[in-house]
Amino acid sequence: MNTHVHASTGQPVVLDIEGMSCASCVGRVEKALLKVPGVETASVNLATERATIGASTATMGELIKAVEKAGYAATPRPTDAPAHDHAHHHDEDAAELRRDLFLAALLTLPLFVLEMGGHLYEPFHHWLMGAVPMQWLYIGYFVLATAVLFGPGMRFFKVGIPALLRAAPEMNSLVALGAGAAWLYSTVVTFAPQLVPSETRYVYFEAAAVIVTLILAGRWLEALAKGRTGEAIQRLVREQARTAHVERDGRTIEVPVEQVAVGDIVVVRPGEKVAVDGEVVDGASHVDESMISGEPLPVSKTQGDTVVGGTLNTSGSFRFRATKVGSDTMLAHIIRMVEEAQAGKLPIQAVVDRITMWFVPAVMALAAVTFGAWAIWGPEPSLTYGLVNAVAVLIIACPCAMGLATPTSIMVGTGRAAELGVLFRKGEALQRLRDADIVAFDKTGTLTQGKPVLSDLIVADGFDRDEVLALVAAAESRSEHPIALAIVAAATEAALVIPGVDEFASDPGHGVTATISGRKVQVGSARMFNGLDLSSFTSTLEKLADEGKTPVLAAIDGKIAAAIVVADVVRPTSKAVIAHLHAMGLKTAMISGDNKRTAAAIARQLGIDEVQAEVLPADKVAAIKALRQGGRVVAYVGDGINDAPALAEADIGIAVGTGTDAAIESADVVLLGGDLKGVLSALKLSRATIRNIWENLFWAFGYNALLIPVAAGALYPAFGILLSPMLGAGAMALSSVFVVGNAQRLRAVQGVSL
Repeated sequence: MNTHVHASTGQPVVLDIEGMSCASCVGRVEKALLKVPGVETASVNLATERATIGASTATMGELIKAVEKAGYAATPRPTDAPAHDHAHHHDEDAAELRRDLFLAALLTLPLFVLEMGGHLYEPFHHWLMGAVPMQWLYIGYFVLATAVLFGPGMRFFKVGIPALLRAAPEMNSLVALGAGAAWLYSTVVTFAPQLVPSETRYVYFEAAAVIVTLILAGRWLEALAKGRTGEAIQRLVREQARTAHVERDGRTIEVPVEQVAVGDIVVVRPGEKVAVDGEVVDGASHVDESMISGEPLPVSKTQGDTVVGGTLNTSGSFRFRATKVGSDTMLAHIIRMVEEAQAGKLPIQAVVDRITMWFVPAVMALAAVTFGAWAIWGPEPSLTYGLVNAVAVLIIACPCAMGLATPTSIMVGTGRAAELGVLFRKGEALQRLRDADIVAFDKTGTLTQGKPVLSDLIVADGFDRDEVLALVAAAESRSEHPIALAIVAAATEAALVIPGVDEFASDPGHGVTATISGRKVQVGSARMFNGLDLSSFTSTLEKLADEGKTPVLAAIDGKIAAAIVVADVVRPTSKAVIAHLHAMGLKTAMISGDNKRTAAAIARQLGIDEVQAEVLPADKVAAIKALRQGGRVVAYVGDGINDAPALAEADIGIAVGTGTDAAIESADVVLLGGDLKGVLSALKLSRATIRNIWENLFWAFGYNALLIPVAAGALYPAFGILLSPMLGAGAMALSSVFVVGNAQRLRAVQGVSL
């Protein structure tokens, strides 16, 4: 690999970082990368163990060297790296930690039983003193503790001591100092007791060994939990087909999915996965698209429909032409977007990182003060008290939990969202969406279906509905106008026989006149029927006008036969979604190009609070800015190409996934299934994730704020309470496990059902 090539060609560079154990490490790697000339932005994520460097002029070699100089290992992450390799890395971590934990526990158990057994059961202590000379007992303790510290526990010294020497201490430094100090003091007491006062000749080998064992246990549990954190991506990766049946040279052959090319004809049989994205050329079936939409019901597929790679063909067989393969498929795109969101940082994380950068040095300083205070003012043996309490302070501090509090919740939250058909393209969108005050919707194609359909057919007395619809459809069958197409589609859907047309004439701007089976049929606007009696339809026309609907009229043989409304109908879920948003305490708005009367009627029908009508596509950005007045945070939901600027302008842009690529690329959140329910699911997950992060941070900071003073001996003068270093090690290990475990609860968040 040529490390002298420029790291960036306009795209962010991703490095896999090894050796990070806490939030302090994150800050140091970021600082090291930002010092490299040409690097303007660098973000490091503890949960994914990755650094993302914005477009820069630095070479890859310079970036890697900077990370190594900071005391960590870095390797470039290829753009086509399999998305599942990170979880596999955690599997390896967990296996190695489990082996070391087993060995440490095996060596620590006899040491703990022999030393602590005497404290807990006095007859055992007397028997032990009589059976084994004290010096031999201490030497046995020394052998076991040394094997633990410099065998399974060597990882803490390998990383922690060099970091200490670089004046950049981190979590491993605290463990190495704490356990090392207890071991060193005990070793001096064992082999050179004359160097310490007789009243302070106690050994703490069991404390050193138990500290290492408990922290290894915490690391192992944490590695297991972190491996599960990325399970959502693993499930997406597993959805990818491995092979495809492709037509080549007149026969169907099975090839690896990597060999499918754009334009290939792929055959899909019942029960098989769709290999890549494409368009159905023949056949029909139902396809389970739940992995991209979160919707459980299979979707009907016939000629001309699009299919997505990774979805499951449930019944029937069809052939499709491949349109996107490899890294261009929707599934690959989804995996990439989820990974990018998981690697992102919330604004709150920057504050946490700044605090934790100073946390470890502050803890070490506090440990030194603790030792000095006990040595000077503590009761005898004051040196022993000073040592034990200083070690307890070092061990109980847990920057690891602080560092994991935010990224683990983001990983689980964004992964769960992807399973529900909601893609957070940027991690920070999670926090911004939670803060939204008003949700604004584009009308056409978002709140409505986006295509005109026959919504009302009001027939005059003396006429048959089916006969009128069939005759009107026949008259309109010669026209390409959207209203004509909608009427013909409605007649076809009703399985009506559309008769042939004998004569046809069109009057642009007014309507059409046709002769059908000897009957004269006229269809057009009201001004086309000036000579006819419209009195029987006056109330109907007024009612439709109040609803914002503009009807066309139909006359048969000179008599008004029907009022016909063709409109872009509201999506079935729109009204319920608006009601749910109100229940969540949010305001709603609609941005529409319709006239004010029509827009107001639709807003009334849906229960929308605010309407911006007669808005041209170019004016949508100004409409978003108007909604933002008063400091409101605006989320905008749109689907079309003319929504892209508005999606980018809004505080949170939410694109309906059935829309255009331009809209999706401009958005912060993408609703994959195209159902507006996804807006509710996105909000629910956003709120749940941010709440989860605050719980984690409260625990991580609260734990330290509460227990560090206790470890220093703050309760001793009043209550005689001291915190054993062993209990401190257990609490430290559990704090990280708690944070990662708490984040796992987000996997249980359910989508909103209407």
